[in-house]
This record gives sequence, structure tokens and C-alpha cells, in this order.
Amino acid sequence: MTQLKYILSKIQLPEQSVKNTIALLNEDCTIPFISRYRKERTGNLDEVQIERIVKFRDEFEILEKRKKTVLKALEEQAVLTAELEHKIGLIQDLSTLEDVYLPFKKSRKTKAEKARQNGLEALAKIIMSQNAKDIDTVAYKYVKGDVASIEDALEGARHIIAEWVNERSDIRHNIRRQLERHAMISTKVVKSKAMDEHAQKFRDYFDWEEALSRIPSHRLLAILRAEKEGFIRLKIEIDHDRALDNIERKILKSNNECSKQIEIAIKDAYKRLLLPSLSNEALQIAKDKADESAINVFAKNLRQLLLGSPLGEKRVLAIDPGFRTGCKVVCLDAQGQLKYNETIYPHPPKSDVTGAIKKISSLADAYKIEAIAIGNGTASRETEALIRKVHFKNDVQVFVVSEAGASIYSASKIAREEFPNYDVTVRGSVSIGRRLQDPLAELVKIDAKSIGVGQYQHDVDQSKLQKQLDVVVENCVNAVGVNINTASKSLLSYVSGIGPKLAENIFNYRNEHGVFQSRTDIKKVPRLGGKAFEQGAAFLRIKDAKNPLDDSAVHPERYVVVSKMAKDLGKSVQELIGNSALLNRIDLKQYCTDAVGLFTLEDIVKELEKPGLDVREQAKVFTFNQNIKTINDLREGQLLPGIVNNITNFGCFVDVGIKESGLIHVSNLSDGFVKDVNEHVSLHQQIIVKVLEVDVPRKRIQLKLHK
Repeated sequence: MTQLKYILSKIQLPEQSVKNTIALLNEDCTIPFISRYRKERTGNLDEVQIERIVKFRDEFEILEKRKKTVLKALEEQAVLTAELEHKIGLIQDLSTLEDVYLPFKKSRKTKAEKARQNGLEALAKIIMSQNAKDIDTVAYKYVKGDVASIEDALEGARHIIAEWVNERSDIRHNIRRQLERHAMISTKVVKSKAMDEHAQKFRDYFDWEEALSRIPSHRLLAILRAEKEGFIRLKIEIDHDRALDNIERKILKSNNECSKQIEIAIKDAYKRLLLPSLSNEALQIAKDKADESAINVFAKNLRQLLLGSPLGEKRVLAIDPGFRTGCKVVCLDAQGQLKYNETIYPHPPKSDVTGAIKKISSLADAYKIEAIAIGNGTASRETEALIRKVHFKNDVQVFVVSEAGASIYSASKIAREEFPNYDVTVRGSVSIGRRLQDPLAELVKIDAKSIGVGQYQHDVDQSKLQKQLDVVVENCVNAVGVNINTASKSLLSYVSGIGPKLAENIFNYRNEHGVFQSRTDIKKVPRLGGKAFEQGAAFLRIKDAKNPLDDSAVHPERYVVVSKMAKDLGKSVQELIGNSALLNRIDLKQYCTDAVGLFTLEDIVKELEKPGLDVREQAKVFTFNQNIKTINDLREGQLLPGIVNNITNFGCFVDVGIKESGLIHVSNLSDGFVKDVNEHVSLHQQIIVKVLEVDVPRKRIQLKLHK
């Protein structure tokens, strides 16, 4: 089977679209570039569809690599026949391939192998023929050497038969299907750990049973974590009698002494070989699905977080609140550069409220502050209340900003390079302020796994998680576009076709030669060749450039088309931009060529209407209920403002302004059935919630979305 046919068997997309997409990927084109600037070749496939093509292409390559390894091994053993090679060529999944290869694997010292060495394979074949009348008499002929008795001979023969049963592809497939449809996962607490303090969060699973095919991803991952930590034991089971009956129907052809020996061997094969192997496989498949679901949740959350509302280029005073150690205050200019830092102590034990208010007021005046960003950690509410008491000369907006991952950034190599002369507390405050100005530009500096919007993120396949998160970050960065003259190395590294090394070269070139005046200047960066320019130029923006298209998503390869449109209208390119009346007069069909079709031309006109338009919403001011300070202030029935701070498959968590987040269970998001939590709420969305239940001892809050 070819790569193309394999991919087409997995997804319902036009063959030519898939074929062309694979060709573009093989030319080292990135997903953002292909989805945006090669729509004619892909038939307008979006990023998600292209990502799926990549996924199945990678799957096919793994399968093909394993096939080559198996074929080579079979060839070396001199057992590869034309029929076997053809059979392997048709296989479309790894489990079937391993089943076919199983009888030829060079086994370790198994019971069956030992029996063969004792000369008992011939006896096993006689028993399997099911014709022998007096099996004891036949077995007696094999009593010699290490085989001390008739029972030893029969037992050895049964071990060989058990191995044959285990190696039958049809039998393995049958049990695999039974596990897939009917397997139950059950758990029991390890009695010696039942009272362990750390085990209590898993107490729902001390005695649990559920269909493996229907268990939600978060529950399976929780159970697997509890087992890993030694608090519970789990089992995967099916109807054993049914499984054994199915095997016996395939093998038993008579009712005599031979069939009785085979029955014993079948039970042994099932209990010792088939069930342990295939139930582990079924659990791993379920775990892979749970991983995929959890990774998808994380990816959706991360995308929403990265595309969070930016305040834009405004002068910001940022505060990292604290009690004993004080509140770290920094002043940033509109580009996020640090201008001033200080520590104030408005809270206990020092309680210098007057001094703190005076200092904030004077800093806001001196640095012409337009907005204040307060971290949402310890002492956040108290600091917000303090800021509300300050009388500012100008209108200053106050925002509470998520601190998640700020401490990771402040201790990172990136932060040390940016602020070598400042400690972690100052760097953390700067990060809080910059997150308000531009969440995307700041969050790309932090390992996505440290941002805290995942579900069982440490329990899933880490390489798959990292790969998916990198794709999300890359897609978000390129969807927004990057100002090449202000972007950090971290941000530049995610631009299509750039990567860490070229990002460093761009950064160093900018520091040495000054700002880029045009997109053409980008080609002067060392080692940035034609391919990198093709892939990345349209995602890099240059403000106030001589050519206005340099600050748009129009690709430089299409500037000629735009110039022709303007010339045909008797206007300049500058006059076209933002002029809907002029743009609506353009007959796009006149400009269609083999390389440029309507998809591209429509994108160009849309971009010319609003060049460089930020796809993100503007940041909005938000205030928590000032009367709610701790969980003890909550009452059933209260309506409260809140911010969604995490989304899972079973609901979403909401910050209502206290230490503990409340949960809106999926059943409380809507009166109807909720298929996808993201259809009802988004990360950092400002909502109103109703308090349903408050469990103070367990610090749990149940909420309902109020509409």
C-alpha cells in the first residue's frame, strides 16, 4: 500500500488535495504557510485537515519502518516466502503486523522452547492431530533425559500447543475484538494504603468498575496515576468462558484424550499468554486514546490562552503581589521595556498603606501609566483593593492577570538574557505586565506545559504532548503575525520557516544594523535563504514601511498582483488599502492564473480592507465581587462574576476571586446535552456563575453557568 492510499483510507479528503499537500510537506513547507498561501494546490484545506494528513503520514512511515525490520529479520531466519512477504505488504496496522511476526520472533527461554529442546514437539503435533487413541502410551515413548514421566511429556507438549494457540492471528484478533467491545476495568484499594493522606484524592477508585470502552479520559488517567503511586490495583477482564469457548471452537475437532490435553493447553495459553498480553495492549490503546483526548483539551486551552485579548502598546505598571516580602512594582513603556522597579509593603506585617498609595500615584504620573496589571496569586485581591483607593490624575485601567508560569519564566535562561542585572522577582513582575500588553508574545517564552491549562498533563505521552503544543504555538504566532522589529527571539523562532537559529540571527542582525526597513531587508540576515524567506516573510510585519504591504499578510510573491490591481484602477497601492469601495470594483477573475486562483485573490482583498488586523479581541476590564474574599464568604444561590481559568472534558474551572477555583460540571453548563465544553465557554472568558454547593472542608465549590 502506498503512502497516499494509506492516508486516503483514514480521512475523507479529495485525493488531489492530499497528494499536493504531501508534495508541499516534502518540500519542507510549514503547515501555516501551506494553509494560508497554497490554497489552490490543497483545495483550500485548513490547518486542522493538514495536521491530520501529517499525522497519518507519520503513522504510515512508522508502519513501513517496522515492516522493513520484520522482513529483514524473516529473511535472516530464511523463513521469508513470497506469500508471507505479500501478506505483510497488505497489513495496515502495527498490531496485525506483530501478530504475523510473533511465531518467528526469537523467543527467550520459554517453557515451550525448553519442551522443544527435550524433543517433545513431535508429541505436540500428534496431540494436535486429535487422532491418537491411547495418548499415555504415545507419550511414554518420549520419557527420557529431563522428561522423567508421562505427565512431564504431556505437560511439555501442552506448553508447545499453548504457544501455537497464542501465535494464531485469528485467535488473537478474536480476543482483541472481545476486549475492545466488552472489557471491564476494575480497581481495588491496596489495604495498607487505604488511610494514606495522599490516597484520599483517589478514594472514588478504591472499589470501581466500568466498561473500558466508555471510561472518560480524565477518569482513566486518574486511575492509572493512582495505580502508579501504589494506592490501587487494577484489572482488565472479559467473559473468560466466552473467550475460551471461541478458542475451543476453532481448535477442537474431536472428543477424546487428545482433545482433553488440548483443552488444558488452551486454558493455559489463555491465562498465561493471551489474556495478559492482549489486556495490556487494550489498556495501552485506551491510554493512548485518553492521552489524545487530554492533549486535545490542553491544545484547545493553550490556543485560547495564547490568543487572549491584548491591551496593545500601552504604558503599564505591573505588580507581583505579596504579603511579607512586599509587592514588586515595575513600570514598562508601550513596547514592554523596563523603565523602573521598586518594592512596596502595603500589607501585613509592615502595612504601609499610605506609603504604597503615594508611591503608586507618583509612579503612574511620572511614567504616564495607562493601565495597571496585578498578578492573580497571593495577596492579589488585597492589592487590587489598594489600587482602587489610589486617585490617579489620568484614566488608568486596572486588570488582574494570570501569573501561571511567570515564576518559570523569571528563573529561565531567556529571562536571564533579557534582564541579567535583575533578580527573579523583578523579571516575574515584568512578565505579568507584558502579558497584559501582549499575552502571545510573552507566553511563547514559557514551556507550554508550565502554563497550567492542562488536564493530567504529566500522565500523558510527553513527546506527543510537546509535539502538539508546538504546533498550537506555531499556528497562533503565525495567525497573529510578528513585528520583526520588536519581537523577541522566542517569538521569532515560531514564525513559519524560521526556527531558533535563524531567530537568533534576525535578533542579532537587528541589534547590529538597526530596524528592518522592508521585507526585502530580511534577506540580508545571515543563513536566511530563499526557502526561509518564502515560508516566513508574509508572517513578519514591518510597521511604517515604505511599501504598505510589508505590514500586511499579503505574501511578497503576490505584490505584483496587488500593484496590477491598483494600476488598472488608476490608483496607488496605498490608495487601495482600507478603501472598500475601490476594492469591491475589482473583478478578481481577471487576475486568475495557474498559480493564483480565487482563494488567494479573495484573501488578498480581505487583507487589503484591514491590513495587519489582529484576530484577537481587545482586553476588557474585569472586577470580582469585592465582598468575596475567602471560601467562607460563599453561599448557595449567589451570583458572582468569574473568569474561566481551565477547561477539561468534564467541565471548566472558574476563578471567582478567591484561592480556590470553582467547578462548573459539564451537566451545569447548559440545560441540554453538552458535547464539547469549548462550545459553551472559552479560556479567560468573563462569565456570571451561580453557586450550587460549597464544601469548605474539602475546599470544593460547585457552580452553574448563569445565562
